[in-house]
Amino acid sequence: MSTLYESTLRSLPLLGRGKVRDNYAVGNDQLLIVTTDRLSAFDVIMGEPIPNKGRVLNAMANFWFEKLKHVVPNHLTGVAPESVVAPDEVEQVKGRAVVVKRLEPILVEAVVRGYLAGSGWKDYQATGSVCGVQLPPGLQNAQKLPEPIFTPAAKAEMGHHDENITYDEMERRIGTELSATIRDISIRLYKEAAEYAATRGIIIADTKFEFGLDNHGKLYLMDEALTADSSRFWPADQYQAGTNPPSFDKQFVRDWLETQPWKKEPPAPKLPDDVVVKTGEKYQEALERLTGHKLD
Repeated sequence: MSTLYESTLRSLPLLGRGKVRDNYAVGNDQLLIVTTDRLSAFDVIMGEPIPNKGRVLNAMANFWFEKLKHVVPNHLTGVAPESVVAPDEVEQVKGRAVVVKRLEPILVEAVVRGYLAGSGWKDYQATGSVCGVQLPPGLQNAQKLPEPIFTPAAKAEMGHHDENITYDEMERRIGTELSATIRDISIRLYKEAAEYAATRGIIIADTKFEFGLDNHGKLYLMDEALTADSSRFWPADQYQAGTNPPSFDKQFVRDWLETQPWKKEPPAPKLPDDVVVKTGEKYQEALERLTGHKLD
């Protein structure tokens, strides 16, 4: 299967393209979401597709949606993507698309951190807290936190960085009750997923969830869940507090980009072939380790 940088379906109305996913309307109440092989880092879309990345992300998200559906309902409908496109478009959706409920997205990302890493580590070094959540002194980079913390972020327009916000700000934006519900569900999702991943030799350092409401105000988990794009995965056998553990996500690309003279604005530097290949391998290894299954 060749890579898919951008889908070109003509049988359905295109609603928009995100950093990774292309969204099409299926009637008035459903969407077809096609996960491409695009990769974004520092909120900038790279020019080179990552082989099989979209299929890996799609399989990984579907695995978690099924595993965690007892915690919160999700947006999947069970409708086969191949059944809603023209015959000559089936290859574009095979293994990389889902038909989902059309929901009103909540414009706050639900971030749960179980370990001190990335921007959280930088924030902690500067303030002793992460997104306003005070933490004990003396923690190291990559250290496990006493308890997972919830640190919301405001969804940014395309091309801009999502902005970390305090929980109080989240309450102001979407209300006290909905904020508490999302916080509690997100922490439970993270804990159950982290517990399972540990049995597969993977540490989930942090992750982000997105939620939406249907016409009746019912809450659903949507977009993606616990994928290598929305989470930081570390191999447990190589983990050590005080270091930057190797990861199964796009951190490999981020690390390479950090060595480049680049202002983290479009256009991104051209990714070398070896970085592209290695990144694709990292994504597939994460899928195999977590689920026990390889791509078809």
